[in-house]
Amino acid sequence: MDEKLSIRINIADRYYPLKIDRNDEERIRKAARQINEKVIQYKQRYSDKDTQDFLAMAALQFVLKNIDSEGKSDISPVLEKIREINHELDSVINRE
Repeated sequence: MDEKLSIRINIADRYYPLKIDRNDEERIRKAARQINEKVIQYKQRYSDKDTQDFLAMAALQFVLKNIDSEGKSDISPVLEKIREINHELDSVINRE
């Protein structure tokens, strides 16, 4: 049976206890690190805002990246084009 690993991650100077699968630890720590880096960038740029604003902007930026990458991984247009080419090739082959 896979045991859960207990870790604490720091996001924007707050600690969060998590129970995770061992194989997810590296990904989770990397995600927390990227969030913290983005929050620090916003803190340096906008000193008159609070941490909640920085977290919201970081979340928005990461979700936008995720949405953009979802569109890039959609291979259905490519598959449709391949089907069309296949159909055309079959037509040419069958004419002879």
